[in-house]
Amino acid sequence: GVTRLLLTRIPFFKEIIVSSFSCDSCSWSNTEIQSAGRIQEQGVRYTLAVTSRQDMNREVVKTDCAMARIPELDFEIPAFTQKGVLTTIEGIIDRAVAGLEQDQPVRRATDEEVAKKIDEFIVKLRQLKEMNSPFTFIIDDPSGNSFVENPHAPQRDDALVVTHYRRTPQQAALLGLEGEEVDAKPPDSAEDLRDEVLQFNTNCPECNAPANTNMKLVQIPHFKEVIIMATNCDSCGHRTNEVKSGGAIEPQGTRITLRITDPSDMTRDILKSETCSVEIPELEFELGMGALGGKFTTLEGLLKDIRDLVERNPFTLGDSSMPSRTGKLQEFIGKLQEVNGKTKAHFIMDDPAGNSYLQNVYAPEEDPELRVERYERTFEQNEDLGLNDMKTEGYEPEGTSGR
Repeated sequence: GVTRLLLTRIPFFKEIIVSSFSCDSCSWSNTEIQSAGRIQEQGVRYTLAVTSRQDMNREVVKTDCAMARIPELDFEIPAFTQKGVLTTIEGIIDRAVAGLEQDQPVRRATDEEVAKKIDEFIVKLRQLKEMNSPFTFIIDDPSGNSFVENPHAPQRDDALVVTHYRRTPQQAALLGLEGEEVDAKPPDSAEDLRDEVLQFNTNCPECNAPANTNMKLVQIPHFKEVIIMATNCDSCGHRTNEVKSGGAIEPQGTRITLRITDPSDMTRDILKSETCSVEIPELEFELGMGALGGKFTTLEGLLKDIRDLVERNPFTLGDSSMPSRTGKLQEFIGKLQEVNGKTKAHFIMDDPAGNSYLQNVYAPEEDPELRVERYERTFEQNEDLGLNDMKTEGYEPEGTSGR
């Protein structure tokens, strides 16, 4: 047979490798996917309320280590029982039905009662495709490399809830990461790294060739310290940069609103942390937390990165794309290009961790076009940041005070 490989990038997600095998002799074919990136820092859980036939056509990336579940039927596809696949929700149900039917002839001969129960369950699965009643579809992936399509992108999807969480030690062990967290020696607090560029060896994320990553502590005026990391690959020319907050999570969240009124606003410096979401109400656009990662750039540079995300959407290409969806994305790209100071708009950054920043050109005076609000985080926001389970006082076990 013939195996074909395709490296493609999914917008608001990452790169994947799609492999397709076909045999001309028996006409058997198979399709699998593998993540082209590393295991993510956090696991991800997608919860989708399936209410229409259109929801059944949503694209789904399900990796080997992802668990799929339908609570209404008490149905679950455990992790590591199927190969990774790029399909739709309907396709996942079809694969489950095919897997259950595979050994039914043997079961009917050996245990007729069990075979009868499985036949009844297969009927229930097939009824899901007829959409007689809504149901919930959940994908839980501790590696963070699974994905469920948002057909309303770049706008928010009310039917889809995306939750990022910290892996448990058991999940890390299943992924082969149990040896990563070792007791490292604390850095020397007397060592001042602010004027030094640190360099360490790594591999290029594109071609996997040896490369160097530079890291430096930078003090942003009227804000805090951040860590800027930049990787340059001499082999393929790939360049990337990432920003991490150098401080702790703030006691309150931060919501920054800028009214863009002049082309000079596009040159304002922006620090967007990984936990920050971006919103432009005039375009009905919202970019969730985690997308684009941490960025230290200008307002113009961030809008360009958002435009690149939308333009590289593979779900709008090929014979399966819908003209109406492609037209809406092109219309959105046109409106986004008009946001250059001549077209007035509001740019909103909402960071529950309080580690994002937008330059005040009038500092230390107040900026009339810039509004910074502090707010108390909700329970759900603290849960996403891992603060609800964090105990910083009274964590010592009893009986250790006298030692």
